[in-house]
Amino acid sequence: MSDAVAFAAGNYRFVPSGVIQYSGGVAAEPGYTIRRVVFTRPLGVQEGFDAIAAELKRAGRPLTALCACELRSPAPVSESGFSEFNELYAGTLADWGIVDGTTNPVARSNVAPVVGAPDSPSFYAFCYTVEADDQQAQDNAFVIAGSSEVPEGKGSYEDHLVAFRDVSPEGMLAKAQWVLGEMERRMSVLGYSWRDTTATQLYTIHNPHPFIETEIARRGAMHYGLTWHLVHPPVIDMEFEMDCRRVLSERVMVTD
Repeated sequence: MSDAVAFAAGNYRFVPSGVIQYSGGVAAEPGYTIRRVVFTRPLGVQEGFDAIAAELKRAGRPLTALCACELRSPAPVSESGFSEFNELYAGTLADWGIVDGTTNPVARSNVAPVVGAPDSPSFYAFCYTVEADDQQAQDNAFVIAGSSEVPEGKGSYEDHLVAFRDVSPEGMLAKAQWVLGEMERRMSVLGYSWRDTTATQLYTIHNPHPFIETEIARRGAMHYGLTWHLVHPPVIDMEFEMDCRRVLSERVMVTD
């Protein structure tokens, strides 16, 4: 199991992922907590980065305090198309002093809505670290990045997808079990488990009801409920994605 790595410039630690587009998750360092902001309308990538920069400035935080991003895409793309977008996205994070060329500490989810998809890749929400007051000192805030049914850093997704192109009940169960296990692995690296979460999000167009009780509820993964987004994961042939978090400070930013 990889150890969490400190990102001192952002006041958080992260789970190494082996890929440049995101980390496996982040947790606030002692003395800090995490704040989440959701846009009422997804903002295109550049507009979103500008809005995030403005929010960080208002909060008196450096650009390096950005610790998690939730993205929305027009549709699932090929692996090559995904790589092209990641280069643009990671390039901005490098300009902000976050990505060092080989490592990206920022957690991320990136999915494509079935209804109301944006015209271009866009920001849906983001998280950043802030200094904790006395009441927040024990928040233990963390955000686990979105994971589909494939190990990271293995080269071609197609060659390693769990139950590749199998959307039968058995195939979806295998995908769900793998993803839930990956959520648990990432949380354990940061020192947490399902009992610490305040939110769990599910991203799929397929029916999860056959295993909601046995695989999700009985693990303790939805004691605050389950937010199900009717979306595709970002890459063609991925079918099931989840993320989770413990964030006690959340708000909506009006962008309409």
